[in-house]
Amino acid sequence: MARLLHNLLLLTVGLTLKIRVMGYWSLVYGYCALCTGVALLKLGWNIILQPSTTFQWTVRETPPACLNDTSLGTHCYVRIKESGLRFHYVAAGERGKPLMLFLHGFPEFWFSWRHQLREFKSEFRVVAVDMRGYGESDLPSSTESYRLDYLVTDIKDIVEYLGYDRCFLVGHDWGGIIAWLCAIHYPEMVTKLIVLNSPHPCVFTDYALHHPSQMLKSSYYFFFQLPYFPELMLSINDFKALKSLFTSRSTGISCKGRWLTTEDLEAYLHALSQPGALTGALNYFRNVFSVLPLSQSEVKSPVLLLWGERDAFLEQDMAEACRLYIRNHFRLNIISGASHWLQQDQPDIVNTLIWTFIKEGEGRKNYRNL
Repeated sequence: MARLLHNLLLLTVGLTLKIRVMGYWSLVYGYCALCTGVALLKLGWNIILQPSTTFQWTVRETPPACLNDTSLGTHCYVRIKESGLRFHYVAAGERGKPLMLFLHGFPEFWFSWRHQLREFKSEFRVVAVDMRGYGESDLPSSTESYRLDYLVTDIKDIVEYLGYDRCFLVGHDWGGIIAWLCAIHYPEMVTKLIVLNSPHPCVFTDYALHHPSQMLKSSYYFFFQLPYFPELMLSINDFKALKSLFTSRSTGISCKGRWLTTEDLEAYLHALSQPGALTGALNYFRNVFSVLPLSQSEVKSPVLLLWGERDAFLEQDMAEACRLYIRNHFRLNIISGASHWLQQDQPDIVNTLIWTFIKEGEGRKNYRNL
């Protein structure tokens, strides 16, 4: 009798798990279909309003001058033996100083860290990398090549190639997700973790499933699962949607004095208009549902989480919830009036908060010995 009850219990648990998995994927694909319908309506409306320009866009062949600004650092390349991929990065500061590694988000590239490269090169070897599929780094063609474990391994390999065994790791948006995962899987590599507008992956998953408002804000995650169509929608009208992300009142940079100049915006369009560039960036999203929830989640490094109060894509309540997964010092700073593009929107405040966090517990002069 006891064995029968035990078997029934196992069967019930297994059935419940299968139902939950089926429900999860039904939600993913159902919402994907809904987002596709909305996108088709937008496309149709664009064709009606601007029939001659909807399907016109320009590949920017020549990089704007700001991408070759020597005050930002030197352009370098590294080929990782294990993956065979070549990565581009911009580096400044003396070799041998502690490494501060910057990971950008979507749809950005190394240039999003320009204010931080100038700020921290006096005390650190600062490196802003173009992640796999972005900028001048290699762009694998298969969607499978953008699995999260590959993206995390990329960062570990880059740190080792640069001659370091640990670093101060700074990530924003998708770069923040990868930074969280690096700290989870390679705690010995992350001296301190600094994340901007990117919740712990477990927090994001749980919160989105229980808060329809965040699910709605994250609708692009579902839309981006489609092949080809998202690339088209981001390209029409000469990349109007990409421009809007950085410049519109609802989603763009909030601080008037920090709005992207025409040249800054052209830098982004130069990177993202290249053949295959949008597909590489979108492939990050096309792998995310296959790895969540995480099997490991604890962060053992000290963590600074900076959050723009006016983030149009992520709700602020997720920021405090990250504390549950951190087994070390955790500092959270909400920056009033700042947008999702935090390091570009409020660079002075961000830089000051990073300095304060870095100096906690040890003086700047000791960093050379890390």
